Order: sequence, then structure tokens, then C-alpha cells
Amino acid sequence: MTNAWMDLAVSSAGIGIGIGVAAVVVVGLLIGAFAFGSRQKRKESPPPLPEEQPRMPADGPVRETRERREPDEMPQSDERTLPHDLGHQGSRPSAGQERPRWDEGSSGSFGSGGPGGR
Repeated sequence: MTNAWMDLAVSSAGIGIGIGVAAVVVVGLLIGAFAFGSRQKRKESPPPLPEEQPRMPADGPVRETRERREPDEMPQSDERTLPHDLGHQGSRPSAGQERPRWDEGSSGSFGSGGPGGR
């Protein structure tokens, strides 16, 4: 064998040893991460007992209420009104509770309401 083949064999062995060392390092990091996670899990408080769990109200489950609402009127004044002057602006149920529907030929969500591709 010539020196060129020996150099190639030595460099191949070096790459193999380097990959092996990297694999051992990765396995060590994974084991360390698992041990760290286990320690953190042990420090957490235990899950609540069944008697500590939330209970359903006596009158049954709370349901979602769907209603149309409209904002309260803006206070009228001769001076400039700033946001911090308004305070909490509430809302009230709308007079009509039916859902608004798009009219045929109106804009909908795109364009200017023209006929488009029709």
C-alpha cells in the first residue's frame, strides 16, 4: 500500500471515530434532558383530588347566549372628548334580534357590489 491509501484509511477512521463521539454526546444530552424533566415533574404540585374539581351549577350547565348588541350612545359635548374621558362604554341588546343577511347584488365581502362574473 502506498502512503496515499494509508492517509485515506486514517482519515476515514477519524471520521468514524468523530461520528461515534458525536453520537455518544447526543445520547448523553438526551439522557440529561430526560433526568432534568423528571426532576421538574417531581417538583410540580400533584393533580387536584376529585373533591377539589369544579362542580356543575345546581341549575345545570351554563349555555352560550347569542344576541345582537349595539353600543351605547356617545356622550355629546362642545369640548373635545378624549378616550380617557369616556370611561367604560357599555352596550345594550339590539331592538331587532334577527341576523343581518346580504342583499342580492350588494357587495358582500368583495368588490364594489357590481355584477362581477355574473
